Amino acid sequence: MDNYFIINRETGKLELHFDKSTYIGLDDMQKASIKSAFLWGRKSGCWISRAKVPNLSSAQRVAESLGLENAGSTGERLSFAEQMERKQERAERRAGRYEARADAAEKRGETLQVPINSMHGDIAFFTQPNINTSAGRAFTRRRERMFAAFDRGVQEFQKSEYWRERAAAARASAAGLEQKDKGFIQRRIDERESSIRKVRARIPEYEGYLTAIENGEAPRNQYGWEIKLTAEQVQSQIDADLDRMEALLDELGYYQEALTALGGVEFSRDNLSKGDLLAISRYSEPVRFVRGGPKNFTFEFTLPHMTYADGRPMQGKAAYAEIVEKR
Repeated sequence: MDNYFIINRETGKLELHFDKSTYIGLDDMQKASIKSAFLWGRKSGCWISRAKVPNLSSAQRVAESLGLENAGSTGERLSFAEQMERKQERAERRAGRYEARADAAEKRGETLQVPINSMHGDIAFFTQPNINTSAGRAFTRRRERMFAAFDRGVQEFQKSEYWRERAAAARASAAGLEQKDKGFIQRRIDERESSIRKVRARIPEYEGYLTAIENGEAPRNQYGWEIKLTAEQVQSQIDADLDRMEALLDELGYYQEALTALGGVEFSRDNLSKGDLLAISRYSEPVRFVRGGPKNFTFEFTLPHMTYADGRPMQGKAAYAEIVEKR
């Protein structure tokens, strides 16, 4: 096939493959649809989707609207641990680029502000009024250019600060700081468990559709509405769900291991009592335990201003994994 799309299992992204002449022959609307959902990969020589599995439906619709053939998938899916390792390596490279941009912007800012900085102490330079003579107008224009350069220098320093903030965020990602936060990890675990339940419930439903089609019957959903899908489409969805289930179980195992490595969840409703003061990761001040459920608990704020009009303390909810210590 010369013009096709394929899912790269290693990156989890959808790729469009066609030659330059095919792209030139597309109309403006088709080109715009590609650019909205894909980025050009210089190294791979193809268009790569912005989204990744399991959010490729929009990218696939674009590919199908272009008349490209579906070439299935290629490569092997990386384990979630390998994906995270690659993510951290990319973050480290990004941090280096951002820091280089910050340094360059800072140097430009310093250069632009040299003329004004060199005049510090020369009160006459800053206070001399505009004089309507040839020399006076030349002096005014020169001073205005120096002030304009100084203002551009300020903008460059602002850019430098922006890139340093981006670099710091990338460094944090590269260091895997999120993986050291029990609350963050617990939320990722809860998300995966929820997604697994949804996918697991959907697979038998689609298997029922497939059985109905094989028996020559029209497949119907739980509400009795007819489902207009072919056997190939149903099987494709089942295969995608099984693949998604495998990926989710891999991710769940990764986060469960990460939580275990941090000592697991130390607290629960079994070792907490109403009124206990707790330090939790998201707040600097302690909170007071009110009641607990299987995974989350209700707490009261202890700060005087965190109260309702009648004086009752405001309440919130958090996961047991967010508890740093009991005071």
